Amino acid sequence: MPLTVGQSIPDVPLTAVTPSGPEAMEKSALFGGKTVVLFAVPGAFTGTRSNQHLPGFVGHADAIKAKGVDTIAVVAVNDPFVMTAWKDSSNAGDAVLFLADGSATFTKAADMVLDLTDAGLGVRSLRYVAVIQDGVVTKLAVEESPGEAVASSAEALLAMLDDK
Repeated sequence: MPLTVGQSIPDVPLTAVTPSGPEAMEKSALFGGKTVVLFAVPGAFTGTRSNQHLPGFVGHADAIKAKGVDTIAVVAVNDPFVMTAWKDSSNAGDAVLFLADGSATFTKAADMVLDLTDAGLGVRSLRYVAVIQDGVVTKLAVEESPGEAVASSAEALLAMLDDK
């Protein structure tokens, strides 16, 4: 069953891009006792992701964090080296935590899989944004089309955060 509001985030480690290199992060370290905005993209370096989705979260990071969010994170089915290169080229700084899900383990456990095998891209993630409080999803928006970043945009998230 796909990730839903009220559901706990899967207890699957992700690999964080850190200044000292890739670092395995357990669920408790990423989500425990925090309010986290997690947005997922099918992959790094593609048009919608790099030109619209990620820049929106970087540009609105202060406004999002002002609403009580501790961490803004992006997850993609890419290895940590691709995620590091994407972070470095995006000028995101510390506004967004980049998380690699290279084998789609987290994506599969969350049942948020987008199968692009026929297009030569393999298993990827659906595009979505979730607000997670202490490991539990409290708000969620999933895009109907993976090429769009409307429902899962930073602007839509800000409206969600205003909607108690």
